[in-house]
Amino acid sequence: MKILTVVGARPQFIKASVVSKALEEAFIDEVMVHTGQHYDNNMSKTFFDELAMNKPAYNLGVGSGSHAEQTADMLKGIEKVLLKESPDSVLVYGDTNSTVAASMAAVKLCIPIAHVEAGLRSYDMAMPEEINRILTDRISTWLFCPTDVAVNNLKKEGIYAGVSNVGDVMYDVALKYKKVALATSKILDKLNLKDKDYVLVTIHRDFNTDNKANLSEIVNAFVNINYKVVFPAHPRVYKQLERFGLLDLIRKSENIILIEPVGYLDMIVLENKAKCIVTDSGGIQKEAFFHAVPCITIRPSTEWVETVELGWNYLVDADCKQIISKIDMALLNENNTDHDNPYGDGNSAGLIVSILKKSLGQR
Repeated sequence: MKILTVVGARPQFIKASVVSKALEEAFIDEVMVHTGQHYDNNMSKTFFDELAMNKPAYNLGVGSGSHAEQTADMLKGIEKVLLKESPDSVLVYGDTNSTVAASMAAVKLCIPIAHVEAGLRSYDMAMPEEINRILTDRISTWLFCPTDVAVNNLKKEGIYAGVSNVGDVMYDVALKYKKVALATSKILDKLNLKDKDYVLVTIHRDFNTDNKANLSEIVNAFVNINYKVVFPAHPRVYKQLERFGLLDLIRKSENIILIEPVGYLDMIVLENKAKCIVTDSGGIQKEAFFHAVPCITIRPSTEWVETVELGWNYLVDADCKQIISKIDMALLNENNTDHDNPYGDGNSAGLIVSILKKSLGQR
């Protein structure tokens, strides 16, 4: 039995780390393809090293480009690998261009698709990720949902076959690596930070970083809050800060500590020890929830609606005053929120592999 796994971005490396281990323990052959969507070492190789993952069998080296360019290049590269490897199934994660490209390549070759994190919906079609999720779910054989909400989203669309609520593999990872990270990471010492002494910021989505007005409002919020701000900036985000003349504002600020992207273990510690997290990332919203840290999400909608409903995540526009107000509100309420966990019991990877092994063995 052979499963071909396609990954391309930081969150997918993290999710794959636990599922790949479960596949290995079940004696299922896995061939991993890295599309190269995240190609910087701090965004790619570091995660494979820290999570003790085997080097991908293929790296397509697609790199950056428009959505159409990325997806087209991935389709061509993945199809060649599929024809060579002839896997029993293709396993994909989340909602990136790598996800939808792998799914489209597989379905055209009549290879069944297993989608981890199926059923998520923000109901915002302006987000490329929403389109990728919907397309992938429509053509997948196995739809591994992280929550009951995701299962119900699929029911609304008439999708019942192959749907399972297995919980969230990201919760598996959080449980597995939190103790290791807290014991080994030196990132707080390196940055001269104390526990609950700072706000952690991650911003990367096009509608925030490629819009001068939005990015200016966001940066001005961080300049004007009464807390230290730790801001790991992706290389592309750094270029946009420079392009819009915002780097000087950041450098003059006594609040903001601008750093390069960090590895996964360091990021766990930065999230866990933060006073509050401000982000536009889907995965980090949820990681904040796992660490019981209040989160402000600079987006009009979220696919992780449970984090909002349980009072740990606040949606906000790219507006300086609104961001500052939401941070203050989140910190006032941080000890008055429910922390029921709708994301499973930490055995999602095992459930996924059990279902695949049973289903593929019957095919």
